[in-house]
Amino acid sequence: MRATAWMGKDSVKVVDVPEPKIMNARDAIVRVTTTAICGSDLHLYHGYIPAMRKGDILGHEFMGEVVEVGPQVRNLRPGDRVVVPFPIACGHCNSCQRGLYSVCENSNPNAGVAEKIMGHSPGGIFGYSHLLGGYAGGQAEYARVPFADVGPVKVPDEVPDEQAVLLADVLPTGYMGAEMCDIMPGDVVAIWGAGPVGLLAAASARLLGADRVIVIDRYPYRLALAREHTGAETINYEDTDVLDALNEMTAGRGPDACIDAVGLEGHHGNSAIYAYDRAKQAVRAETERPFALRQAILACRSGGVVSVIGAYGGFVDKFPMGSFMNRSLTMRTGQCHVQRYTRPLLERIQRGEIDPSFIISHRMPLKDAAKGYKIFQKKQDECSKVVLTV
Repeated sequence: MRATAWMGKDSVKVVDVPEPKIMNARDAIVRVTTTAICGSDLHLYHGYIPAMRKGDILGHEFMGEVVEVGPQVRNLRPGDRVVVPFPIACGHCNSCQRGLYSVCENSNPNAGVAEKIMGHSPGGIFGYSHLLGGYAGGQAEYARVPFADVGPVKVPDEVPDEQAVLLADVLPTGYMGAEMCDIMPGDVVAIWGAGPVGLLAAASARLLGADRVIVIDRYPYRLALAREHTGAETINYEDTDVLDALNEMTAGRGPDACIDAVGLEGHHGNSAIYAYDRAKQAVRAETERPFALRQAILACRSGGVVSVIGAYGGFVDKFPMGSFMNRSLTMRTGQCHVQRYTRPLLERIQRGEIDPSFIISHRMPLKDAAKGYKIFQKKQDECSKVVLTV
């Protein structure tokens, strides 16, 4: 079969690989119909996530048709159309029983490696390094889905692929980011990053009752998407001081909640702190560029919530712990527990409460995946989200 493989820093290639097979009784094989390139895939593309190996199959946002199931998978049958959550979860461990699927205790066969870096291991993730299980991803013609009796959700025929595939990651992630803000009537929510997750966090914040949503980015076309599709106010950080603007917009108090939808490759023009982060990251003395995170903490009103859904992989420098502690802030974060949200969000899509497909700008066949990565990485042709058809 054909699949998108990581070939090294800034290099992916569609190659021929063996088709996956049932390996465990709770496995399923899915013929992929639609998959997508995620912003966090770019962290792999740029070489910032450890334990990648040449030839690893990428992709954690995918859906398709079940073609085979293991003997213990009784909720699915061949022919079912399903979307597959990106975290791999057993459904039975202590974490899964608490609804914390992305930190499943049984789905990462390389947990010992992750524990050395993180203290405890998160769960496995499709196509996201051997640190998180070494599982083959879904940017391929077929994918093996472990614990298929827990993850995949059947998709009704009337819901198109371009809506359903976004239930694998970006819509639940954006929604969880907004949900963690504990939004109350009248609240102001500020969001750093107008990529797919930030845009869907903005839409979700409005859905959950935020009075005002403010989106911060530097690309005019992404800010335009935020205004047009989520009703957000916007700040372009390249021509506006973000902290001053947020104070002015909130009468000096600051937003009630701040969402970091940027993660480890934050950007901030030619500032000294950005140059510092770039230099330390280049020599791997620091694994993150956490400018958005620092700014979100400083901007948030005292007693407010900082919600972090941008992906981080290691250690940050110059964390404003004094501001965080002395101003009674709360931080909530995590890889999304997608299995908790898939069905409720599917129902919201069916009721017409949200249509996440507005984030999609580019559609191309799987064979053009390498081109899709370059366009997405370089923000060419006003690219906001690339969907690949198989």
